[in-house]
Amino acid sequence: MVNIIFNEWKNLIRDRLFLYSTVFFVLSLSLVVWMGIIQQENQQQSQLEAQKHVRKQWENLEAMNPHRAAHYGSFAFKPLNILNAMDGGINDITGNVLQLEGHVQNEIIYSEASQALSISKFGKLKSSLILQYVIPLFLIFLSYGSISNEKEGQRIKLLVLQGASIEKLVNAKSISVWIYGLFLLIATVTIQSILGSTNPEIFKRLAYILLSYALYYFIITSLSTYLSATLKDKTSALSSILAIWILWTIFLPKIWGNAVDKIHVLPDRKTFKEDMRAERNQGIDGHNPYDKRREELKNKYLAEYQVDSLSMLPINFDGIVMQADEEYGNLVWDKHFGSNYSIMQKQKRLYQFSGLLNPFASLQSASMGFCGTDMIHHLDFLKKAEDYRRVLIKALNDKHAYGGSKTGDWKWTVDSEFFKSVQGFTYETPMISKHLSRYLIDLLFLFCWAILIKVLIRVNSVKTNVL
Repeated sequence: MVNIIFNEWKNLIRDRLFLYSTVFFVLSLSLVVWMGIIQQENQQQSQLEAQKHVRKQWENLEAMNPHRAAHYGSFAFKPLNILNAMDGGINDITGNVLQLEGHVQNEIIYSEASQALSISKFGKLKSSLILQYVIPLFLIFLSYGSISNEKEGQRIKLLVLQGASIEKLVNAKSISVWIYGLFLLIATVTIQSILGSTNPEIFKRLAYILLSYALYYFIITSLSTYLSATLKDKTSALSSILAIWILWTIFLPKIWGNAVDKIHVLPDRKTFKEDMRAERNQGIDGHNPYDKRREELKNKYLAEYQVDSLSMLPINFDGIVMQADEEYGNLVWDKHFGSNYSIMQKQKRLYQFSGLLNPFASLQSASMGFCGTDMIHHLDFLKKAEDYRRVLIKALNDKHAYGGSKTGDWKWTVDSEFFKSVQGFTYETPMISKHLSRYLIDLLFLFCWAILIKVLIRVNSVKTNVL
């Protein structure tokens, strides 16, 4: 088998078109990776400057009432890890800035897509686009005639008479082309490592990315070579593998995605907001002194401090009411957003099962996951941002309630020293080990596809008689 692989590579290297194509791919991948990293670093720098500006504004707030500061709020910026330059995933459409304020949980805004002059079907040009679409096509064109050419030239009979089995021939020729795909893949990962900032976590993620693409390339080259050996001529082989590739990359993702949306239905935005607003209004109205629930809370604190009126309380009851209202709003948020997050996770898992029929779906899911740009990582950021919002607003409400002011004293203020003492929001992309179990199913389906095609090659080689 090694000799066959060696001879295949000698033939490939002698082909000038192959050499020119290789140079083109390496230069294209290098350029795309470099441009992606430059753009990523510029975005990170802009985001860092905006984050410093927001923090500076917060720390230099004029003396004001803590509740007013809660309405002023702050901002959470979703950091972009360096692998976003390789596969942007859903980051290009989900936004990266979230306003954090009292009484309300806002939606994330300022996505790249919303600010782009034009929107491509495939999104921005990143190395994942070339690795997922262009290189597999090139591998198909390299392998679809590998066995057909031997059959048409009658050379396959000579090879079999010399002791090479059909299975060995198919495996050797598919591995020859697969090695070329690995070369381009390793070149991309190497360039990414050299040009971009790296750390042990990035290297782990790159290793999983390398494994995912390597499996997919093996599936593509093995299937293409198998069809070349099975079908009567290379035209039939090319037509068949291209039909399969189009089905995998265009039709099945759309069909399965629509099915997932029908099975696990997210509420439309209008209904969702109306339901949230209706349930939120059932809580304590911090600005309505005649609200029934406010009265119940007042009686509780009057009894606890054994006084007859709010003016006799040693604390500011307004701050207590605000925090109670906030905590009720948190329950509403947990219920509705929690339900949405649960549906999204079910959609993600069901979509991953499309890998049974479509290895390309498993590749995309694994690529986005290991690059940290899929829905799972996005929801993790939203959850951490909401947790910080609650800590921030509680700190302000507690200061309002227990900082020394009395009920009704809305002119009471705190200075910038207090605002400086409130920690800002920080977020780091979770380590891949935390979410690895979510992507094992993608790797499993890719392995299963690779094994299935190997079995098909073996079965076909037993049935084939070329003599």
